[in-house]
Amino acid sequence: MEKLNSLTLPIPTNIITGFLGAGKTTLIQHLLTLKPANERWAILVNEFGEIGIDGAFFKGRPENNIYVRQVPGGCMCCTSGLPMQIALNQLISYAKPHRLLIEPTGLGHPKEVLASLQQAHYQDTFSINSTLTLVDARLVTKERYNHHQIFREQLEIADHIVATKADLYEENDQANLTTYLTQLDLATTPLTVLDSNKITLSILSPKTKFKLPKTAHHEHGVSAELLDIEEELSNHGKVKVSNDKDDFYSCGWAFRHDKVFDFTQVMNELTTLDVYRLKAVMITDKGIFTFNKLDEVLSCNELDESMDSRLEVITTGLTALNQIVETLESTLFAEK
Repeated sequence: MEKLNSLTLPIPTNIITGFLGAGKTTLIQHLLTLKPANERWAILVNEFGEIGIDGAFFKGRPENNIYVRQVPGGCMCCTSGLPMQIALNQLISYAKPHRLLIEPTGLGHPKEVLASLQQAHYQDTFSINSTLTLVDARLVTKERYNHHQIFREQLEIADHIVATKADLYEENDQANLTTYLTQLDLATTPLTVLDSNKITLSILSPKTKFKLPKTAHHEHGVSAELLDIEEELSNHGKVKVSNDKDDFYSCGWAFRHDKVFDFTQVMNELTTLDVYRLKAVMITDKGIFTFNKLDEVLSCNELDESMDSRLEVITTGLTALNQIVETLESTLFAEK
């Protein structure tokens, strides 16, 4: 392992976890606005989908002291942690950060991510600070979530639980969350109902007590390397990849930079698409935009630049995914 700049060690490190669509990327975007200008921050993002999109959602560049590395394709701690170790070593060697934020996939195992950071060869590299778990309180009464192993594990590993999307809560949602946390014996874990005006960097503070998570090792196989996607794009102009786990299914597409989409058509198709989760970065005739869809609401923001266009959809069934793929490939992605 390459010797790191001793001035940056140990690196204060936070894991920001939560189920699919909990708002992890949004919270990190807000935390970046609070970053001291003279500090270098590194962000390691793991995505459920194989195509790699989340990095584009962070409006940061090295000249702004923000460095982003993506690990697409499911749980980055699988296969003896090799994808995670490679990405971490490259990111830290390059950025030499004052702080590291790790965003695991919403279907990942945060206990194993923590265990990976606590291996002997990293003992002087990382100072493990608070692990934040984001949760949408509206979900805790739904059996597919409250009985889901990873949903519960994410809450159990938390040093601080953050209830997101509070503006959408109904009368009993927050009380239901409190009851659920009590059932999990987590009533004493600090809980913040998210108000972006009240979140400060103090939420990233060091742990008040250190605990080594107990976990069972698991394997899912190695994801396709991002470099392979770049090479495929260069050679063929288009890439399509898929992934599945725990009854969630994803399909992602990437298009070379010379493919320009019609903005109006993009908005029309993505607005009407019935999908559990959607993220995209699209080069259009009106400019470059990010698209984010959850709970049937599509948001759109302009970007300064992007090397290519990428779109990823996640569904809760294979039939639904196949229908979405057929729709997109016969409309937005149809050859003209």
